[in-house]
Amino acid sequence: MALAIRFEGLVKDGTVRDYADLARRGHVTRARMTQIMKLLHLAPDIQEQILFLPPINGLNERNLRSIVCQTDWTEQRRMFHRITDRRA
Repeated sequence: MALAIRFEGLVKDGTVRDYADLARRGHVTRARMTQIMKLLHLAPDIQEQILFLPPINGLNERNLRSIVCQTDWTEQRRMFHRITDRRA
């Protein structure tokens, strides 16, 4: 989550040209960069929880992909709580 926020800032302030440039510099695929940046589609309160939660075993970007695809923030919250309650 922190990477996505940082990367967005680098693009906005012109430090890097675009996300493809970031992918090249970071030696990752553009697809991986997209996966990271999609975390910004999470509801703001979920983003905040991810940033400040203590480590939860098994909570990672891959487990958040199905939530990121959901556009309804209420549904995102329900799905996120289901994951974090199960992993705590």
